[in-house]
Amino acid sequence: MKIVYLITGSGGSFYCGNCYRDMLFLRAIKRAGGISASAIPLYLPPEKSNTETGFDSNVFFGAISMYLREKVALFKNMPAFLDKFFDSPIFLKLASGMSGTTRTEGLEELTLNMIEGDNAFKQHEVKRLVKYLEKNGRPDVIHLSNALILGLARQLKNHIDVKVVCSLLNEDDWIEDMIEPFKSRAWELIAKEAVYVDRFVTPSQYYKDMFLAKTGLSGEKIDVIPLGFDPENLQADKPETRNPAIGYFCRVNAHNGFDKLVDAFILMKKENSIPGLTLNVCGGFTSDDKPFVLSQIKKIRDHGFKKDVRIFPEFQGNKKAEFFHSVDIISVPVRKYDGYGLYLLEANIAGVPVVQPSTGAFPEIIKNTGGGITYEPDDVETLARSLTELMKNISLREQLGKQGYAGVRSELSLGRMSERLEKMYRSTIDNL
Repeated sequence: MKIVYLITGSGGSFYCGNCYRDMLFLRAIKRAGGISASAIPLYLPPEKSNTETGFDSNVFFGAISMYLREKVALFKNMPAFLDKFFDSPIFLKLASGMSGTTRTEGLEELTLNMIEGDNAFKQHEVKRLVKYLEKNGRPDVIHLSNALILGLARQLKNHIDVKVVCSLLNEDDWIEDMIEPFKSRAWELIAKEAVYVDRFVTPSQYYKDMFLAKTGLSGEKIDVIPLGFDPENLQADKPETRNPAIGYFCRVNAHNGFDKLVDAFILMKKENSIPGLTLNVCGGFTSDDKPFVLSQIKKIRDHGFKKDVRIFPEFQGNKKAEFFHSVDIISVPVRKYDGYGLYLLEANIAGVPVVQPSTGAFPEIIKNTGGGITYEPDDVETLARSLTELMKNISLREQLGKQGYAGVRSELSLGRMSERLEKMYRSTIDNL
């Protein structure tokens, strides 16, 4: 069985859960016998930390050419040689740092075109992709990274006999930020184009239910396969002594509730029930996020606690391990409901418990791992109280850390994920 993943890139300036998920799919399915798998990037090159054997160096439907066609009349029908020019590695590297690649404003029409496919994915580029896919033998399954590129399913099936699987996760982050009528139209188009997908896969029951509510689809061809991974072989020395610390590990923005954690931290510092408490932050941000991040730093400084905050500029490899060695608890008090939260598994596999609002998929994850607690109502005061109680209860904190570590290894391992993925792919091919 041959599987090809078509993966959209983020540019690598922040912790991208979807990018990590796509790499986990590739790693997991390679464990299954009799399966070959590779990944082809769309829009932007992949993050350097996620590249590995099986990830192609060619980028299709480059971000710059797609954007120019949508926004500049002169380039609407640009010839193929200009695609190649604008989507050269040097230009795509520059595009990966553009703030607009992570926000919906001004990209509503392009989003609808990508979901429908006819206008966004030009035929000469589709044919180039199909030719490339068939170069070493036709794939049995093409796996799309999200429903925002659903239009590719029909386009590809018009040229090649192949099964199409599509991941579902966090499309709502993008769509719900769109203004009407674009928002409603996006969900309508997803429902329309879904008929060209043979199977959908999502990591949580919460996200499956949400997706069905938004699209009106039935759930027969949506499989829930929790994401998982094995401990990474990372090297970082544990400090012999350090201050008690709360950690934040995710893209630093308002969506992910960084300001809520800052407010809770300020409350805890004012009460001073945990002497020497620090807030350690890791995950990166885009240029769009920078004003928000600076406003939070100013807020902390205005309260006199700037020296008690530590920013970790790198969020990958050994630097990630160093961060997790520096904290006692992780909390990412998202403002929106999250469909999964790989950052929780990252914390748990490092032996660090989590404190999360009882929203979205968080109760599912924590039930599986046993590596944390949830709180409600979802407000700053309850968050501060929950963090304080767990910071003071050292025995419970250690117990949750051990449970989380064991829970990820047993219930959410890469091996379990591999078994579930293989079963899903084989039943898709067999039309079961």
